[in-house]
Amino acid sequence: MSTIEESIEVDVPVSTAYNQWTQFESFPQFMDGVDSITQIDDTRNRWVVTVGGQTREFETEITEQHPDERIAWRSVTGDTRHAGVVTFHRISDQQTRVMIQMDWEPEDAAEKAGAAVGADARQIKADAKRFKEFIESRGVETGGWRGDVDQP
Repeated sequence: MSTIEESIEVDVPVSTAYNQWTQFESFPQFMDGVDSITQIDDTRNRWVVTVGGQTREFETEITEQHPDERIAWRSVTGDTRHAGVVTFHRISDQQTRVMIQMDWEPEDAAEKAGAAVGADARQIKADAKRFKEFIESRGVETGGWRGDVDQP
């Protein structure tokens, strides 16, 4: 199991950062390797990603979500096994710390080698940086879902 933790400070209010993160279908605009995400319902998403030249499809389920605080998920189908949580911390009226924590199980030798040398952590760091650029350049979110999902 590989565990990744990353944080980034974004120059937008906490509600703006949170709302944008609920717009899963926009993730391909700032996450490298994410080809598409289709929202199935309020808590399920279908992902298509390309990693190391291989296309993979899987579904995730939101396991806990509280506006302006946290979004937690886990994979529920496909070969890619992972779970994680993104938390949002107000620094000031116009600045938010976004904390990303993810656990995943590398599947093949290439993924295991990549995880061993930190390629997965570098990818999450680069994605977080692109999220910062994306949301700060817009200044406003593309949408938002403010529903609550209580932990089972």
